[in-house]
Amino acid sequence: MSRTLRRRPEAAETDQEEAPGSGVEALAARRAERRRSLGHTTAVLLLRAAHPRQALLTAGGMAVAAAISGRSGREVVLVLATVLVGQAILGWHNDLVDRARDEAAGRTAKPVAGGLLDPGTAWFALICGVLLLVPLSISNGVTAGCLYLVSVAIGLTGNVLLRHGLLSWLTWAASYALLPGFLSYGGWGGATVGDPPQVAMVVLAALLGVGVHVLSALPGLVADHEAGDRHLPLRIALRIGATRLLVLSLLWTLLVLVAMLLVGDSVGLRA
Repeated sequence: MSRTLRRRPEAAETDQEEAPGSGVEALAARRAERRRSLGHTTAVLLLRAAHPRQALLTAGGMAVAAAISGRSGREVVLVLATVLVGQAILGWHNDLVDRARDEAAGRTAKPVAGGLLDPGTAWFALICGVLLLVPLSISNGVTAGCLYLVSVAIGLTGNVLLRHGLLSWLTWAASYALLPGFLSYGGWGGATVGDPPQVAMVVLAALLGVGVHVLSALPGLVADHEAGDRHLPLRIALRIGATRLLVLSLLWTLLVLVAMLLVGDSVGLRA
């Protein structure tokens, strides 16, 4: 009996020592669960499925190009918003089209392929994006807006056709080739009419699209090869290796961007 009584204070002290640690662990677990729940909200999942990195880089680059060409602040913001919506549409469509392929390749990090985002929700967001993109594009000017809408339509077509074969670069080149016209004809208001772009800028934009295509294809080369694809980046990588292709595509893209800056500085964007 006395031994039992002597042990109780020791047990109480042990419980007191373990309680703070248990509380910290529980708090950390609750925070981790909260972060997971936040990451699984529909808004965050839609953002992840929109390919945000590529969307921000493309929209930011177009906004910078608009600013360099002398567009006003509100026009730069309009260009940024228009291209962001267009890129989000392309990202959602890409994940929806590639759902079965991504599941087979084990790309569960993608919300649609991983079962975290319902395809119907993604389709609904895509349709809403299209309904928003049309007035946004036309607000840049009728001609400019139509050029950008055609550019996005070509990108959507590229998600379905040609992307697995030798001509995979074609839709990227055509889509990017229309972007200088989107800027040169653009302005504020649907009635704005600008001027056609420099031919050199159109050619350089098409070359930039090819470079972006190769860079975006690099992370999925192994899975694409296993799926039987033979698109241009994969064909080149099989000959020279993925590392060399990465270096060459980065160099290609950088040189094209420098050339676009030089052409823009010497002759401008508009013809």
